[in-house]
Amino acid sequence: MTNRLFKALMTSAVLGLSATTAISAAECIAPANPGGGWDFTCRQIGKIMYDIKAVDKPVQVTNMPGAGGGLAYNHVVSERSDDGDLIVAASSATTTRLAQNAYAGMTADQVRFVGAIGADPGVIVVAADSPFQTLGDMVEAIKADPGSVAFAGGSAVGGFDHLKPLMILKEGGFTDITKVKYIGVDGGADAITQTVGGFTQAMTGDMSEVVSFLSNGDIRVIAVLTEERVPGFDDIPTAKEQGFDVVAVNWRGLYVPKDISDEKFDEWAGKLQQVADSPEWAQAMTDNGLAPFTKVGGDFQAYVDGLVSDINAMSKELGVIQ
Repeated sequence: MTNRLFKALMTSAVLGLSATTAISAAECIAPANPGGGWDFTCRQIGKIMYDIKAVDKPVQVTNMPGAGGGLAYNHVVSERSDDGDLIVAASSATTTRLAQNAYAGMTADQVRFVGAIGADPGVIVVAADSPFQTLGDMVEAIKADPGSVAFAGGSAVGGFDHLKPLMILKEGGFTDITKVKYIGVDGGADAITQTVGGFTQAMTGDMSEVVSFLSNGDIRVIAVLTEERVPGFDDIPTAKEQGFDVVAVNWRGLYVPKDISDEKFDEWAGKLQQVADSPEWAQAMTDNGLAPFTKVGGDFQAYVDGLVSDINAMSKELGVIQ
């Protein structure tokens, strides 16, 4: 063997090893631009996985915005269905869009949902100087004059933010849902700006979106949509305790490609459980207004399937979809 041939073979082997090493490093796709909830999920969970040594290399985060998560979903299903080193950020928005066929016919069983380890509580927010002191005040105002209250939210019409006040109004005995005004804007911050500026009377969104505005005194949260009050925000009443039996949380979790092995699925579930049990994640939840919500492993897919079915039925009942 000539020296030239030997060097060529060695170079090829090194390049091949580098490629293998690169591929084996875990990747987390955030199906949105930096700064949003899916980006937070990838970066926080990925960082903690590395910090607690659940993975031996830093998790690479890839932002893949488009079609409300649909671009990433299609990418995973169509091109990476057996990639065992890939995890993808998911939330209640994912299941809502699957339930409403927003991903062009794709279904929840085309991936495997690993689990959720925290929930961003749904909130109903008003400006600090709003005349509405309670959720009941707002519901009564809408029942008296449906056009008098407009909501702003970070999801499109028919999205999870839109559904939250409709669920509350339904519980309050108001059924003419189509008369309720809703303006979908580009994220929670824009929705709060609309409300603080007086262009809308309320914002519907998630706790993590309002924490900084709340600390600045720009807004008041008149209801949190959880079973119990959120630790760290104990002065904010739940919708349930105000007489509206509505729980709407935006869970934070992951899915993986469908065709990975059961062993790899269980491995990712174990890593996610390690994050859920860590003090680092407990601190991240406190810092970002997340409530405890842990469903990890094989039963999470069944939970997601049930959620998709329920949202589909509710969306039809509310007239959001046909």
